[in-house]
Amino acid sequence: MEPTRVSPLLGFFGALVAVWLVAPNFVVIPISFTAAKSFRFPPPGWSTRWYESFFQDTEWLSSAFTSMQVAIVASILATLLGTAAAYGIVRGRFIGKKAVQAFLIAPMIVPVIITGVGTYAVFLQWGLVGSFSGFVTAHTVLAIPLVVITVGSALVQFDQRLEDAAAICGSSPVTTFRFVTLPLILPSVMTAAVFAFITSFDEVVLAIFLSSPNVRTLPVQLYNSMTQQVDPTVAVAATLMLCLTTIFLTLIFLVRRKAGNNNDG
Repeated sequence: MEPTRVSPLLGFFGALVAVWLVAPNFVVIPISFTAAKSFRFPPPGWSTRWYESFFQDTEWLSSAFTSMQVAIVASILATLLGTAAAYGIVRGRFIGKKAVQAFLIAPMIVPVIITGVGTYAVFLQWGLVGSFSGFVTAHTVLAIPLVVITVGSALVQFDQRLEDAAAICGSSPVTTFRFVTLPLILPSVMTAAVFAFITSFDEVVLAIFLSSPNVRTLPVQLYNSMTQQVDPTVAVAATLMLCLTTIFLTLIFLVRRKAGNNNDG
């Protein structure tokens, strides 16, 4: 099959949009290495003093550690729950399946500010505001739609005859899923897990409602620093978040590319 040819004009606009999206990075990253005491671009000099300030500040390190912990746990829970839900929706036949599917992806559609207000009101009564479990629960709910959509798409394209063949050979549904279905959709499951991690790690609106002086995530700490005292340490935090997100997105690309090469082979 011949590759689709892209017109030069469409390629130009695509490149223009890409540059527009990454343009802020060319400002934030240099500022994180500035020698000045405030935001100045271009930097008058170069220094790593603000990276030293970041890694010596207990508030920044604590918030970064909290973000990593919450994101890891939330991504694991969202991947497990979302994969099970996607399998049930794609393979199941029951009344109200469309309604269940709409309910599962609703957190992606509803504005985050509305979700934040509702979550705060409920979690306040349950005593989950300002707690690690509250962050994990809320971030898991936000990440599940991404898992459902990603894994569900892989299951729709999956050749169900392979599962039927395993069933004919006497394999139970659980064994069939573990040894037949899961290995073939694993790249999509891993992609969904990475998306869930990034969603949790970068979430700020909902985290603001749930944060407390003792428990706060890195995006909340960054937001508070921007509103209280602005120094290039904020740019350091933003740069580190950008690097982590880029690493995981690159991981997704490599996993998907390897899976595509295996399928072609």
